[in-house]
Amino acid sequence: MNGSLRDLNSELAASNGGAALKVAIVDDDPLFREALRLNLEDEGYRVAEFADGSAIVNYAALDKDFDLILLDWKMPAMDGIEVLRVLRGRGVKTPVIFLTLLSDEVYEEAALAGGAVDFVDKSRSFSILLRRIEVIRLGVKKPDLPVDAESDIGPLCLKLASKRAEWRGQAVELTVREFDIVAALAARAGIDMKYRDIYDTVHGQGFHAGDGEEGLRATVRAIIKRIRGKFRAIDPEFDHIETFAGFGYRWRP
Repeated sequence: MNGSLRDLNSELAASNGGAALKVAIVDDDPLFREALRLNLEDEGYRVAEFADGSAIVNYAALDKDFDLILLDWKMPAMDGIEVLRVLRGRGVKTPVIFLTLLSDEVYEEAALAGGAVDFVDKSRSFSILLRRIEVIRLGVKKPDLPVDAESDIGPLCLKLASKRAEWRGQAVELTVREFDIVAALAARAGIDMKYRDIYDTVHGQGFHAGDGEEGLRATVRAIIKRIRGKFRAIDPEFDHIETFAGFGYRWRP
């Protein structure tokens, strides 16, 4: 087991009255649920399984009993986005992470707009999911910090907790992974960032692109193009993401 993650979970449990953090897994695939439960339990979490959406929405003490919900999208009868809508409509504030094979950004955007805190591809490694959980739990651990700490880099304002960006005072509708890339570039303004490093920001360090190096670069170029388009929809003169041909990109200070 990863020692630092175990230590973190112990600290968070202590801040939660000494109880281990409890996670609800909602997925209609019993093999996936069991594998994920065993991995989480090995990291010190308490885990409950729900085989479909109706089971979780009918669970009376949801807000009280769970610190986090891991939710599948495609399930019979009631899909994940409908589950999320019902829970938020009832005032359930428990953080929700979508775990799904639906990698298209339209699903990610719908999930975040519906009130999910993150969207993780099931094909990603378990360590990536743990890191995402770590970020969410750290936000809960430190209530004395500002609700949404900000980082201002010139005309760019990054709201770190909610992963929202503003450019010259106007909201830029970035997805979570687009936000992470902008934050990584802006944090090292004026320094060239390699294609591989940008790709790792999205997929995790060491993830191998299916089409090799050229596939990796094509993926990064497409994401950067979308990001630039969203900034230019607000500011047609936006030029703070510069191309370093054959190497990567940099944020212009």
